Amino acid sequence: MSVIYFLDLFGTFVFAVSGAILAMRKKMDIFGVIVVGFVTAVGGGTFRDLLLGKTPVFWLHDKYYFIVILCGTVATFLFSATILKVENMLRIADAIGLGTFTIIGIEVGLNSNLSPLFAVMMGIITASFGGAVRDVVCQEIPLILSREIYATACLIGGMIYFFLKWLGLNHSLTISVSVFIIITVRMISIRLNWSLPKNEDMKNKF
Repeated sequence: MSVIYFLDLFGTFVFAVSGAILAMRKKMDIFGVIVVGFVTAVGGGTFRDLLLGKTPVFWLHDKYYFIVILCGTVATFLFSATILKVENMLRIADAIGLGTFTIIGIEVGLNSNLSPLFAVMMGIITASFGGAVRDVVCQEIPLILSREIYATACLIGGMIYFFLKWLGLNHSLTISVSVFIIITVRMISIRLNWSLPKNEDMKNKF
């Protein structure tokens, strides 16, 4: 089993937890928590595989994805009293999943013979689409459509990935550094309240 496979399962677990956290904040029952966790964990990868013509999609080939999601969502539900007390727990889990799935998506794109540009696009889709579905189901504005540094962190991480690859850095180290950069950019942006400009900001300047 490859490092990428374990990284994918880890990202699946973390995103399932992030979905479960938001579902519990919306006062959903255990079934709702599992469903939201599931769509969060596999939504991005499913859309990516459909775009690449990879059917049946990845999680239909491997029962361990479902097992990991079930463990993540049920554990989050059972220990919700403790988990929900942690400040920014949803955003922390989301940032970890974001970093992990961006690189997974890039790797899948490269294995499908895509150019670096479109591989990065697959990374952004893999990392962000599941969270967008989660937010829509929970009646929230998707983070990727808000002012927060979200897809931008994926883009930065993707650029770092190909830069390190161009330098000839060890593959595992390239993946680790790229994931770390994405998580760091996302968490710093939350901490410092960084955001992208919107139309009103530009109007105020001119």
